[in-house]
Amino acid sequence: MEIVPPSPGSEDFFANSARASAWPRRVHPVRVRILKPEELPGWIVYEDSRILVVAKPGDVVCHPSKAGPWSSLVGAAREYTQLPTVHLVFRLDRETSGIVVLAKDPEMASRLQTAMMKRQVGKTYLAILTGELAAPATVDQPLGDDTASPVFVKSAVRPDGQPSVTHFTPLATAGGFTLARIVTDTGRKHQIRAHAQWLGYNLVGDKIYGPDARCYLEFIDHGWTDALAAKLLLPRQALHCSEIDLRPAGLDFVFSASLPEDLRAFCRGVGIEAH
Repeated sequence: MEIVPPSPGSEDFFANSARASAWPRRVHPVRVRILKPEELPGWIVYEDSRILVVAKPGDVVCHPSKAGPWSSLVGAAREYTQLPTVHLVFRLDRETSGIVVLAKDPEMASRLQTAMMKRQVGKTYLAILTGELAAPATVDQPLGDDTASPVFVKSAVRPDGQPSVTHFTPLATAGGFTLARIVTDTGRKHQIRAHAQWLGYNLVGDKIYGPDARCYLEFIDHGWTDALAAKLLLPRQALHCSEIDLRPAGLDFVFSASLPEDLRAFCRGVGIEAH
């Protein structure tokens, strides 16, 4: 079904802003996991002389941080490959698991980044939504900054936003939840999560686009707590990049990663069969 528009009317940091709704900069550092050298080889989906493809867990930061090379996927990939630079082509938010592609040389990086800009790369996601979505739904709603949110980086549907289109297809429903396949026609910040919230089926575990955006502020200040567990049900957002298809870009590659065990366990717990 096509969603009828209603009547008009990177989450790893906070920054000061003139916006009245923006909270002050948080003084507590964002917690990052320090990776072990032996971990990354187990995540590798494919590797050749020009690209490295990994299935990133849902608790790993992609971009380099000040905590050293083993605090991010890019840093760990540099250590693993012993290259001075690796190029992050397809990134994922820290709490999103799934396929990430890194290029080992500038020429391949440029080719893949250009393909991304031209929408010549197929990307498929799996997500666990709150609520039982009965039929496929397409959200064609513009996204921009959510100036009413206490979280600075939050996006929201707004008439003056950038065109954004997301397709949701339910694969299985049970216990008040939906395992959905998601494909995007555009690549806006937090697009899937913001559109899922607008649709009324926010992602399980989403600290920003879930029941209350202040959950993210609580997490930044205090870490994962019993109170957050009761509200969010999972310690990270239930979003997974399951497939990257490079064939539209002229490369004969389709990379895939099955749903990770933490999301499979949640599905089992609510009665959803996740094949």
